[in-house]
Amino acid sequence: MNEAQGLLGMPGVGFFGLLIIGALAGWIAERAMNRDHGLLTNVLVGIAGSFVGGTLAGILGISFYGFLGNLVVATLGAILILWFFGRTQARAGQQDHNAPGDSPIYHAKDEPRK
Repeated sequence: MNEAQGLLGMPGVGFFGLLIIGALAGWIAERAMNRDHGLLTNVLVGIAGSFVGGTLAGILGISFYGFLGNLVVATLGAILILWFFGRTQARAGQQDHNAPGDSPIYHAKDEPRK
């Protein structure tokens, strides 16, 4: 069952199915990773997750078809994306926190009088 698909296509699902699966996968990944995003971000993360998940499934030789198969693969890919970006943001936050000159500034009026 080799069917041609476009750049953002999923096997067995049309364009509107792609949007619905993307929104659901993004929402499920958002809840699984304890994040808070909007609808557009969920759709974009879900669509990107379907690309990542589909690519990984293809590399591993895993076949998936239809709405449910695409939803599972897209959700796993979206969770992987959110996990990866969460780790990179945490590292960036640690580097910024340890930057020189990042200590609190005290003013003379804030110091206790002797």
